[in-house]
Amino acid sequence: MNKRFLLLFALITILSVNNTFSQGCEGDEPVASASGEVDPYKPILFGYLQSQYDYNFDGLDENENSFKFKRARIGVRGKVDEKFSYYFMLEASPFIGGDDQEEVYLMDAFVTYNADNWARISAGTYKQPFGLELVTPCHMLTTIERSVVIDQLVAPQRDFGLAVFGGNKYNKFNYAVALMNGRGLKFKDNNSKKDIIARATYKLTNFLTVGGNFRHGYPKLNNNEDSRTTYGGEFLVEFDKFKVQGEYIHDTGAYQAGTGGGCGIEPIDLDGLTSEGAYIMASYDVNEKFQPVFKYEYFDPDVDVKNNLEYLERMTLGINYFFSKKVRLQLNYLANIETVVNVDNDALLGQIQVKF
Repeated sequence: MNKRFLLLFALITILSVNNTFSQGCEGDEPVASASGEVDPYKPILFGYLQSQYDYNFDGLDENENSFKFKRARIGVRGKVDEKFSYYFMLEASPFIGGDDQEEVYLMDAFVTYNADNWARISAGTYKQPFGLELVTPCHMLTTIERSVVIDQLVAPQRDFGLAVFGGNKYNKFNYAVALMNGRGLKFKDNNSKKDIIARATYKLTNFLTVGGNFRHGYPKLNNNEDSRTTYGGEFLVEFDKFKVQGEYIHDTGAYQAGTGGGCGIEPIDLDGLTSEGAYIMASYDVNEKFQPVFKYEYFDPDVDVKNNLEYLERMTLGINYFFSKKVRLQLNYLANIETVVNVDNDALLGQIQVKF
């Protein structure tokens, strides 16, 4: 077969795969058969391991340091024809498993119908389309931990539902609208209401993208009256090797703590409270291997209370070192700032990640 035709076919397939998958799940290059011809429908096995070491400056000898898996995930994705694709992933880390912290459980599983670039319809379980840092795949996060406001206010982070996605990285405008249970993973819906989540971004210039997010739902058990409303704004600046992103989130109303926060994060009881938080993060690609990063964030779980002991500010200083496209080392120092009572709770985190 003509090599130019094969190259063109491969390029078209790559773009098709990238347009098909939702949730920031990037497509791989098409798989070649033994004869060298491209097979766009062959399933793709993928995953990643994040081995981590935490050192906590809390003054308690028994809690000073620990080795763990942050995440240990494996999945399969692919296309069955020109319109339908699938995505399936399991979480195997014993540190963010089920209630007993030992079970392997379903993380993502959805089927996508690719009507066209402006209507990719996904049904199953996946991340809520809310916020820039949340929809960023976990293996592509600039810092080891997501921001506290993301982990606490965008909960549940994953849920069952139906969503429509439009646009891609080549379009100025992108959007997502989802109708979801609001209960989170591993649970049946607990009322007759559904959550509605929406996100839209627009590339104002070649280097600046802005966006808005909204969610309204009914998180309480057997309760169709008490609602929760969340909204947020985001921006992303990408100028040569320099990148800055930030978000603000405001949340008020009912809250079901059982939905959990992020990966292994202990959720705060926010029922009936008005909460808010924000972060700004900057990174610079010194070269292909070395990337320093700085993040400042704050989280206020109850804006109506002055001198709240739960109020948190944090600075994260970090470096990312890329041994290759598949192997990354991250080092983060988390400097927690309390404005009422000083507490020894800074932390040094180190993580090595391998993708396959």
